[in-house]
Amino acid sequence: MLAHLLRRLHQIQLLTGALLGAWVASQCWPHFWGVFFLALLGSVLFPLVLYGMVIGFLMHKSRPSGPDILRWHALWGEFVATLQIYGFQLPWAFNPPQVLPALTGSTGLTGLTGLTAARTPVLLVHGFVCNHRIWDKLSLALRRSGHPTLALDMEPLFTSIDDYVPIIEQAVIDLQRQTGAAKVVLIGHSMGGLAIRSWMRSKGCRRVAKVITLGTPHQGTLISSLAPTTNAAQMVWHSAWLQALQASETCETRALMHIAISLHDNIVYPQREQVLAGAELTVFEGLGHLRLCLDDHVIDWVLQQLDGRAFDHNGGL
Repeated sequence: MLAHLLRRLHQIQLLTGALLGAWVASQCWPHFWGVFFLALLGSVLFPLVLYGMVIGFLMHKSRPSGPDILRWHALWGEFVATLQIYGFQLPWAFNPPQVLPALTGSTGLTGLTGLTAARTPVLLVHGFVCNHRIWDKLSLALRRSGHPTLALDMEPLFTSIDDYVPIIEQAVIDLQRQTGAAKVVLIGHSMGGLAIRSWMRSKGCRRVAKVITLGTPHQGTLISSLAPTTNAAQMVWHSAWLQALQASETCETRALMHIAISLHDNIVYPQREQVLAGAELTVFEGLGHLRLCLDDHVIDWVLQQLDGRAFDHNGGL
């Protein structure tokens, strides 16, 4: 569903840019090749300018602190991440999610270990208005490290976060059945971390080895103040839904959780407040919201969390 909508949106953006370019050419350079060239240029530039304006506005609105170089680094990194994820990954999700086996060898190109692996399988849970393709890079890194993975899709896009519990439950069952594992690791980005917590509230933690969240609005975000959808309303700063979720969690549940936040998150803010008592916290800098799924430092941190190694915390750069 989302992939289809994004492909249609890209078509509209390209057509709009081409029409604007052709109109400019007709006013300034009324020649066939002039119209053709500017129409082509406009179709390329219009989406890029649109992405840049939206990201710049959100980065300004979120008011990240710290040196200017980190803010500019976060802005540029988020622009590239948005272009990669929303331009080249999410719209082209043609195949349904499936359990992917661990890989052997440094390249990951040969030697399937199969699904019954020594390392714990990992369930990847995406965030608001995303799909499983956001996990392409992290999933490959996890598989090369020996972990079978399953990146699920959560639809419908606009519903209660609690409605995603059956989807996560079925994914956990599938991952356990195909790998033979007693427990799984769950990794959530943004709203995905809240969906995981909602699932644990409903189904318990006996099958959970560890929970890792990346840029999750555990205390809510001020960007959702208008809240046009049910799940967006649940992510409003200190919403009643979030308060009830926190009240339901035990110390044992929180001990399973490892939270990663970025001080330059342009979607989930106030950034420093996205913590939970009893949950382990790691802070990155110079990374926007989507970049958390692509950054090599974050991926290395995730792998080290799963391997039980100490993290050399140079956060984000």
